[in-house]
Amino acid sequence: MTGLIRVLLAEDQGMVRGALASLLGLEPDIEVVGEAGDGEEAVAVAVRERPDIALLDIEMPVMDGIAAAAGIRARVPGCQVMILTTFGRPGYLRAAMEAGAVAFLVKDSPARELAAAVRRVRAGERVIDPGLAAAALSAGPNPLSPRERDVLVAAADGASIGDIAGRLHLSEGTVRNYLSSAIQKTHARNRIEAVRRAQAHGWLPGRLPGRPDGGVT
Repeated sequence: MTGLIRVLLAEDQGMVRGALASLLGLEPDIEVVGEAGDGEEAVAVAVRERPDIALLDIEMPVMDGIAAAAGIRARVPGCQVMILTTFGRPGYLRAAMEAGAVAFLVKDSPARELAAAVRRVRAGERVIDPGLAAAALSAGPNPLSPRERDVLVAAADGASIGDIAGRLHLSEGTVRNYLSSAIQKTHARNRIEAVRRAQAHGWLPGRLPGRPDGGVT
């Protein structure tokens, strides 16, 4: 492999993004050609810069890293996607792989491993955090249907059945049925607990309504 590896960084926390850019900038064969603070911007920058690798956080505003990964892979097929996240949740790994990501690293990995992972991905390898890969295999697939996930996300901020029905253009009875099914599948006692359990497993999008950090009120 010859030439510089051109990397796009997408991370909503400016200090973290700057630290990653500085870290990678020390490598003689890696060049950071673009930065983004949210997933939508990441897709736009990827289309403009055509990087070799997009390094994406999962928990970003406007569009999360998994949706951004799918968007980048669709619009810039030559760009490989790496996910770097604080949250080592098995469901996130599965969703990221389904979106076309070829690497998934947690942020508490040793710093020296990041540049090495970038080189391995550029060489055509998949790079998955070993502990997370084992957890994903034991956890099994996401049991929630797309509509059950939609309803739980809509319920995360404490919305009423009527509000959820209005947002999703469903009848109130249908919303109740989806919530009941989701509660049963997550082995929860109520819908708020179902949201928390589903989020803990990575079965819901990275950032939920309710609090700026994506937590549930």
